Amino acid sequence: MSDKYDLVVIGAGPGGYVAAIRAAQLGLHVACIDKRDTLGGTCLNVGCIPSKALLSASGKYLEASKKFADIGIEVSELQVNLTQMLSKKDSVVSELTKGIEFLFKKNKVEWLSGEAFIRSNTEVEITFNSGKKTRIVADKIMIAVGSEPVCLPNLAFDEKQIVSSTGALSLERVPERLVVVGAGYIGLEMGSVWSRLGSSVTVVEFLDNIVPNVDLEVAKHFHRNLQKQGLNFMLGTKVIQADLNDKGVALLAESVNGGRQQKIDCDVLLVAVGRKPSTDNLGLEELGVKRDKNGFLCVNDKLETSVENILAIGDCIPGPMLAHKAEEDGVAAVEMIAGGSAHIDHNLVPSIIYTHPEVASVGKTEEQLKSQNIDYNVGKFPFSANSRARANDDTNGFVKILADSVSDQILGVHIIGPEAGTLIHECATAMVYGASAEDIARTCHGHPTLNEAIKEAALAVDGRPIHI
Repeated sequence: MSDKYDLVVIGAGPGGYVAAIRAAQLGLHVACIDKRDTLGGTCLNVGCIPSKALLSASGKYLEASKKFADIGIEVSELQVNLTQMLSKKDSVVSELTKGIEFLFKKNKVEWLSGEAFIRSNTEVEITFNSGKKTRIVADKIMIAVGSEPVCLPNLAFDEKQIVSSTGALSLERVPERLVVVGAGYIGLEMGSVWSRLGSSVTVVEFLDNIVPNVDLEVAKHFHRNLQKQGLNFMLGTKVIQADLNDKGVALLAESVNGGRQQKIDCDVLLVAVGRKPSTDNLGLEELGVKRDKNGFLCVNDKLETSVENILAIGDCIPGPMLAHKAEEDGVAAVEMIAGGSAHIDHNLVPSIIYTHPEVASVGKTEEQLKSQNIDYNVGKFPFSANSRARANDDTNGFVKILADSVSDQILGVHIIGPEAGTLIHECATAMVYGASAEDIARTCHGHPTLNEAIKEAALAVDGRPIHI
């Protein structure tokens, strides 16, 4: 370990570890501090990766139990081995964390495992897991500590009966009854996992619709699909009391607008009402680092905070709280530190919900365009008219493109359907270059592919789809 670095990154999640590697590639002497014993942050250890492993496994189980017979595959005595499923999830996480360790060694990034406290704008104190403390000096300090689940006052996590997204990844058995508080992407993904494996899932949401940041037409279609899959919804409802007992959790819910109260019993309660920056106990208040009204660290277009030499990226600053956004923040920040130029457009960060059907979007929703008085045209195309979706027997959903009514520039794309999270990137690339719907419509797409639905939606913006 050195005493002096060009850059010290606090946090080894997607934003932090990517920033550290890119900085080292640019010739900077870099250290990365993280309190975990493994690299990868929340995303890799208890977030994006393990949840997608369980979504994949539970999806395969559901397909085998419900759809294989339709395509001529007969399976008998199908059952869930939850221990093996969780073990496989853990092995995926382990392999990827070791992969980051290898990348750190390859790029000569020093990994320091311990708690960080910023003593000044050039000095960081580290408390190692052994209890030993040391201080290091850096020209620049980057805060990349990510976020943590929001805990409601009356619903404290014990990660056994009242769980966060972390606890929901490692339940010892499939709960007979699961209640999810919050109909955002985390709650719906984890609710889908346990519903597929046999839980009776009820989702309680304060608002009148699910996934509030999603285009409303897509959200309503999504809601109907999840109901058909067996998820129950209580919208416009809040949980006002939760009591633990020998059988699980006894909840008392109430309409947001007032009215009758309802009792709900469950084995496990998952609270997924959002996330907040993990920026406590870093010394930021003592240094005078400014925050906005929501608790996020204020930064300028170079991702510099209000204190000289201290930068911040990812979930602890304003913008989408997504791993890939954090990565882009980190790369841009270190390239500017190294004297280069970079640009980040948080309006063009793809958002994906990994349920089935998948939901993906980039750019503006119809509701946002209406509120901004922007005239636009809409082009839609259903997967039921797409030949590859038909061949795959996976036709639920549609592609929706919003384009400026005068310039035809694409303003937003919203997809619900098979592989939406992959398909959205064609649209994100087009939008980065200011493409029009006509540009996509005139681009040759391979046949038979799901991407042809995007081409058809682009044609539909001008009222000329071929296959509907």
